[in-house]
Amino acid sequence: MTRVSIELVPRSRSGLRAELAAVAEHLPGADTINIPDFPRFSTRSWHGCAFARPRYRAIPHIRAVDLNPHEPLPMAAQLNEHGIDEVIVITGDAPSDMRARVYNVDAEQAIRRIRRELPHLKVYAGLDPYRQSLAREQDYLERKLEAGACGFFTQPFFDLRLMDTYADLLPEGVEVWWGATSVTSEGSLGYWRTRNHAVFPRQFQPTLEWNRRFAAELLTFARERGQHAYFMPIKADVVEYLGGIV
Repeated sequence: MTRVSIELVPRSRSGLRAELAAVAEHLPGADTINIPDFPRFSTRSWHGCAFARPRYRAIPHIRAVDLNPHEPLPMAAQLNEHGIDEVIVITGDAPSDMRARVYNVDAEQAIRRIRRELPHLKVYAGLDPYRQSLAREQDYLERKLEAGACGFFTQPFFDLRLMDTYADLLPEGVEVWWGATSVTSEGSLGYWRTRNHAVFPRQFQPTLEWNRRFAAELLTFARERGQHAYFMPIKADVVEYLGGIV
C-alpha cells in the first residue's frame, strides 16, 4: 500500500505545530511525516517527529557525521519513547559553523551501527540521481542495502523519465519513497541547478501550477509501482502546494 509523507522543516516548534495542524486538516491522504535534521535549529529531527506522533507515523533524518562512535546514539531514548520505528540515514553536509563537532562517519557505517544497536528500526538511506554517474550511484545503493538499509528516500525528482530509469536499477522488494519539491521562483531553480545539480525537463516552469501537476504525476507513478511518495513544500504553503492532491 502506498504511503504519503510530508517533509516538514523544524525551524521552530510553534511553526512545526502549525504546519502539522494544516496537514491534518487539509491533506487527508498523508499518513507519515518525515523531518530533516539541521543542527543549527534547536529542534532536532527526532524531537520534531515526537510532535507528529501518535497521529502520524514519523521518520526522522539522522546525519551520520553527527554520530560520535564512542558515545551512545543520542536519539535512541526519544525514538523508543514515542514509538518511532523508522529513520532515514544520510551522511550529512559539513556544518557552516566550523566550531560544530562532526565525525568521520559515513552513511554505510551509520546504517550498520543503527541496525546493530537498534535492530527493531527500519532504516532507509538516500538516493541521489544528481551527485554522480548512474553506475556509481547504483553501486552506492547496493552497498547501503548490504549495510542494512531496507529502502531509499530519493532526492526530489522533476522528470518522470529519470524516475523510470532509477526504478529499473533497484532490486525487487526494495522500498522507495519518490520525492518531489516545490520550485516556484528563478532563485530556487538556480539553487537546485547549481547546488544540487538537479536535472529539469525542458518544459519545466517555476510555477505552483507546474509543481502541483508534477506532484500528482509522481504520486500516480508511486502508486502504480506499489511504492511511496513524499513531498517537500519548500517556501510554499503546504496546503496551496498539495491541497486536492494528497
